[in-house]
Amino acid sequence: MEFAKVILKQGKEKSVLRKHPWIFSGAVYGVSEDLQDGQTVNVTDYNGKHLATGFYSDKGSIAIRVLTFAEEVYDEHFWENRLKAAWKLRMELFNRDDTNAFRLIHGEGDGIPGLIIDFYNKNFVIQAHSSGIYFNIQKISEAIQKCFPDHCETIYCKSSQSLPKTGTDFHLFGTATETIAKENNIQFHVNWIEGQKTGFFLDQCINRELLKYYAKGKKVLNTFCYTGGFSVYAMSGGAELVTSVDISEKAVKLAAENMELNFPHSNHNAIASDVFDFLKQNKNLYDVIVLDPPAFAKNIKSKHTATQAYKRLNIAGLKTIAKGGILFTFSCSQVIDDVLFYHTVAAAAIESGRKVRVLHKLSQGPDHPVNMFHPEGSYLKGLVLYIEE
Repeated sequence: MEFAKVILKQGKEKSVLRKHPWIFSGAVYGVSEDLQDGQTVNVTDYNGKHLATGFYSDKGSIAIRVLTFAEEVYDEHFWENRLKAAWKLRMELFNRDDTNAFRLIHGEGDGIPGLIIDFYNKNFVIQAHSSGIYFNIQKISEAIQKCFPDHCETIYCKSSQSLPKTGTDFHLFGTATETIAKENNIQFHVNWIEGQKTGFFLDQCINRELLKYYAKGKKVLNTFCYTGGFSVYAMSGGAELVTSVDISEKAVKLAAENMELNFPHSNHNAIASDVFDFLKQNKNLYDVIVLDPPAFAKNIKSKHTATQAYKRLNIAGLKTIAKGGILFTFSCSQVIDDVLFYHTVAAAAIESGRKVRVLHKLSQGPDHPVNMFHPEGSYLKGLVLYIEE
C-alpha cells in the first residue's frame, strides 16, 4: 500500500535488515513533506528499496516503530492476524480453566511495537505507547470484537499515563470498570480505572508460582506489595504468616481484600509504610522476603541513582532475613540490565556480610515474549537467593 515515505541514510538500513523493530531518528535521511506524528510510513533505503512499514514519531529518539518488514504487507487484515496469532500462543501457554488473566499483546514481542493489551476475564485493557497506535485504537478495538466475540465484554483504553500529552482513558466497548480475574486458580480483584498500569502486574505470574513452593510454614514479607500478588501466593503455599507492605494505603487495602477473597481470616498483616522506613525500623526476621520495587530508573540519566537505590534496598532486605532464608529480589528498570543488577545485588550481599547463593535467575512470564531481534524487550530481571548465614 502507498503511504508517506521515510528514506534512510546510506548504510543505516543494516539494523532493519536484522529485523530490529526500531529505527532511530539519526538514521533518517529524509521524509515526505508534511509528515505528521503517528502517520503510517513506508521505509526505504538510500537507493529507494522498500524495507519496512511502520508508524512515524516526531517525538523522542525512535523515529519509526516497524509493523511489517519488506516481505509482509501491512493491510486491513494486519490487526486481526496479529491478534489471532497472539491468542493462539496464550491458549497454548495457559490452562483456560484455572487462568483467565494474561497479557495478550506485548508490544514488539508480538509484532506490534507500542501496543499493550491485557486480558482479564473477558475484559481487554489497552495501553498505547505511541501516537501511531493511539490513532488506530478504534481499528484495534473493532478487530478484538471481531476476533473474540465470545470472550469480549469490555474494551478499555488506558493511555493517559503512557501518552501523557495526547492519550486519554475511555471505554471503547462495554462499560465494566473492574472484575475478579483468576491466575492459577487464585482470584484477584482487578480495577483498570483506579489501578496502576492496566490494573494488575501480570508479568510476575510464574515467579509468584515459584514463591509458593518456598512458603510452606514460613514467615513471609512482601514489600512493594501493590495488590498482594506474591502475598496471596505465599499463603496458598502454606505460609505461617504473611506481611504485606506498600506506601500506598489503597494498595494495602487491595492486598487485604485479595487475601480475604482467597483465604478468609488468614494470618496476614497489611501495613501502609515506606518500605525503606519499614525495613529500617523492623525488629523481626523473616524466612522469605520479596523485594519487587517499581522502576527506580525510567531513563539512562537516572541509572546511577537507581543502582544505588537497588543496592540500599537489598542491603536492608538481607539484614532482615533469617539464616537459611530465601530472598526474591527484582528490578523492572529497562536501563538496568541483568548483569548490572546481578553485580548490584552481589555488592549488597558483600556489604551486608551475608553468605549468599543464587538459586534461580528470573524474568517476565511467557505471555510477555521477547522478540529475538529486540533484546530491549527483556525488562524484568530477578534473583532468588539462599541466605546461608
